[in-house]
Order: sequence, then structure tokens, then C-alpha cells
Amino acid sequence: MKTTENYLAEIKEIRKMMEDSSRFLSLSGLSGILIGIYALAGAIIFYLKMTAPQTMEYRGSTEVISLMLFIAVTVLVVSLITVVLLTYKRASKAGKKIWNPGSRLMLINLAIPLISGGLLILIFIFNGVSEIVAPGCLIFYGLALVNAAKFTRQEIFYLGIFQVSLGILAALIPAWGLLFWALGFGLMHIIYGTLMYFRYEHSSKN
Repeated sequence: MKTTENYLAEIKEIRKMMEDSSRFLSLSGLSGILIGIYALAGAIIFYLKMTAPQTMEYRGSTEVISLMLFIAVTVLVVSLITVVLLTYKRASKAGKKIWNPGSRLMLINLAIPLISGGLLILIFIFNGVSEIVAPGCLIFYGLALVNAAKFTRQEIFYLGIFQVSLGILAALIPAWGLLFWALGFGLMHIIYGTLMYFRYEHSSKN
């Protein structure tokens, strides 16, 4: 005859199965580290290009915005490819599918603020307001992470809060926009990725 403890254990197991089915838990921590490295590299390249003597002599707002967009899009594309490949590899090793109800819910909740923010930032750029780029990217990306956190690891929520905070600081100190961008997309991703890797991936290998 089942005891109260048995019933409670079964209820906890059922609850865990339901939560796992609605949450995507196969995100790769290593991909977070690599994204941070890509972002730091992009920020350094942009800074060096903009401070080069031969560039400073003739650069205009159009050239600056074009270079900024090119670097940002390149970092974004390489980052997305890295996330998909490493997450697929991790999910396959665990015998899980990368496309499931949890990942669909996470992507939908991530995409809505991310796409909306991206379109708004582009509108500002085409109207000559480039100061919005760094704070806008950080704030909308942070809101996207906060929105998607309930469908994946809780650490995503705190990463989102940090991004929003850095975005607000970047808006208050626009001259330091590139620095805050590098801290948010670069350093914070490296810290987050390292934490995720040693908490969920490294321990599972031992």
C-alpha cells in the first residue's frame, strides 16, 4: 500500500515532467561564452576602426552607421549559428529534440520584444538618431530574455535584468555606449556562459 510519501514523490515527478515539457533546458553554456567573445571582438574592431587616424579624417555619420550595422549583423549571424549548432549537439547527446513545445514557447517569447525593438532601433537609425543603438539593443534584448526566461533556465532572467540595467546606464551616458554594449553582450555573456557550463554541462560529464 502506498504511503503519503509515495504519493508526494509521484506528484513531484509528474510536476517535474510537466515543467520539463514546457521548458527548453538544453541551451549550451559554451555558446554563451563564444557569443561574448564575438561581441567583444566586434566592439574592439569598431573602436579601433573609428579611432584610426586615417579613418577619423574623413568619416561621416553614414560611414559610422554602416560599419556599426555591418559589425552588429555579422556578430548576430555568427552568434545564432553558434547557438543552434552547440545547442543541437547538446540536445542530441541528451537524447532530446531541439524543436519541442518548450523551445517553441521560448523562441516566441524571445522574438516578440527582440524583433519589435530591432525595428524601432532601425527606424531611429534611418532618422539619424544613432545614440539609441547601444541602450536600445541592451534594453530590448534584456526584456526579451526576461520574457523568455519562464520557458528555460532561470539564469536567463537575471541575465536579462543585467542587460536592461546596462541599457539604462548607456542611455544616461551615451558617450560610453560602446563600453556598455561590450559589457552587456560581451562580458555578461561570458560570465553567464561559464556559469551555465559548469553548473549544467561540466557536472554531467563527471
